[in-house]
Amino acid sequence: MATHKVKTSWVDGLVFDSQIGEHTIRVQGSVAKGDRQGPGPKALLLTSLTGCTGMDVVSLMDKMRVDYTGFEVSAEADLTDEHPKNYKSIHLTYRVEGPNAEKKADKVLKSINLSLDRYCGVAFMLRKHCPITFDIVFVG
Repeated sequence: MATHKVKTSWVDGLVFDSQIGEHTIRVQGSVAKGDRQGPGPKALLLTSLTGCTGMDVVSLMDKMRVDYTGFEVSAEADLTDEHPKNYKSIHLTYRVEGPNAEKKADKVLKSINLSLDRYCGVAFMLRKHCPITFDIVFVG
């Protein structure tokens, strides 16, 4: 069983540095005063989702021999109005670029479904709380 460890230390105000292995990520609360020094924790949660599913989809498209020259995943999430403010829905947009990528749309769709339903642990955890929907944009 794998264990992940993160240590977060207060810097100043609502600014924190999170140590993740050899990497440091600065996190800042949205109501903090002064210059923006880092993303907020909820945005990092969306980054975890797009990174997790993106890695899965690229790996699966490679295995399924989908030709692509570019790939992006973007997330848009609606927050509740009441505290604790949390995501009530998340929508992902997968952007697949390449002259022949749309010809393999069925394989791209299969890759995304496998990621969201089977491989992406971040999606699995988030889906227990809110729905995740998606669309695919092909750019050729």
